Amino acid sequence: MKRRDFIRHLGLGASGAILIPVGLSGCVVAPPVKQQAKVKAPAAPTIVSGADSPLSYGNPLQRPHASGDGTPRMIVVFLRGAVDGLNVVVPHGDHNYYKARPTIAVAKPGMQNGAIDLTGYFGLHPALQPLQPFWDDGRLAFVHASGSPDMSRSHFEAQDYMETGTPGEHNTRDGWMNRMLGVMPPSQSPMEALTLGEAVPRILTGKAVVANMPTGRDATRPTLIDKPEISQAYAALYAQDAALGKSYRDGIAARKELLADASSSEQKMANNGAPLPNGLSIDTARLGRLMRSNPDIRLGFVAVGGWDTHANQGNGTGQLAGRLRPLADGLATLVRELGPAFNDTVIVVMSEFGRTFRENGNGGTDHGHGNAMWLLGGNVRGRSIYGQWPGIDDKSLNENRDLAVTTDFRSVLATLAEKHMRIGDPAMQKLFPQYGAGNQRGLNLLV
Repeated sequence: MKRRDFIRHLGLGASGAILIPVGLSGCVVAPPVKQQAKVKAPAAPTIVSGADSPLSYGNPLQRPHASGDGTPRMIVVFLRGAVDGLNVVVPHGDHNYYKARPTIAVAKPGMQNGAIDLTGYFGLHPALQPLQPFWDDGRLAFVHASGSPDMSRSHFEAQDYMETGTPGEHNTRDGWMNRMLGVMPPSQSPMEALTLGEAVPRILTGKAVVANMPTGRDATRPTLIDKPEISQAYAALYAQDAALGKSYRDGIAARKELLADASSSEQKMANNGAPLPNGLSIDTARLGRLMRSNPDIRLGFVAVGGWDTHANQGNGTGQLAGRLRPLADGLATLVRELGPAFNDTVIVVMSEFGRTFRENGNGGTDHGHGNAMWLLGGNVRGRSIYGQWPGIDDKSLNENRDLAVTTDFRSVLATLAEKHMRIGDPAMQKLFPQYGAGNQRGLNLLV
């Protein structure tokens, strides 16, 4: 039987590029939170220019380096759909923010459903309150006015550029996290990277094998490939090709290792008989436990959808708040389940671009430019806003409509790759082509 006919016979033609059960392409979008009924928000109070607060980036907490097992890890959480960074990290100290968003601005700290004050000028959306303890103890930071230098407002293009790490280049074949696997110190394990979902997203596609686990409660349920007759048939199919055969064997080994870790007595004991919370926390709990128990897993990835808020966005409550709260719970769960491994982990939350500065006629925002990256980790130099704030008056906006980008997202990722993941300068050009060499990575993000 020909390979093509064999694949069709099994009904697996729509899976990864070489049909390895760990997947070689695609992405996962977590189920969006049920949209709340539209509630007309009260107009924000009029704020005169003289009441503006001084620009403040925060006060990093001086603390010693946190010790872990010494294995650096990175987890990327991608918010697909372009989250509104201006309502995540709120410039409540500037009257222009309230002038531009009469119904969707998050109220000032101290007001009903108001922002959680961070620096006196910037505040945190109230739905993100589960993350406040990490800010307070210096393990949470943000890089505001960050993003891609490419000006595309297409979700598809912008996500592709951020996942390949090559803005403006359409022909990049692999993702920057897969390239990172190729420049990290070698490992004997086939399971150095894990993504949650049915297949591997763009950011992890490439030559290196990546394991993937389905989301939700059925993540460890056996699949067709776990049947001996199917597994043996695939092994025979790929035996004639050395490269594909090795990829298949590595993929099967990674899957067996992953299922063994997920079904271990330690994992069952950690549950203590209680069901996991609904939503994203189910998956982040599993990811955290797997990375804690298996130090071979160095990279993790999960994508969450539902951020394209063109209408009825809400302010301190409403549609956006209904998405941010389970996200915050999921991140807090991830930290908890990582346990001591959190000291060696940096969690990066990013989105393809931000939203327009001014609200539209539907009580929402449209595709924008600058955004905020989130950094959460045991050795993140937190309690600070990084980057250069460009301002949000009319003369400072990008194309008179968006928050400008003053920090290239690759600057943040390159800093973490070099300082946290211990990737040397010679490899940086491979990791971020046309950026790694000759670009300063001066962000002081880690203790």
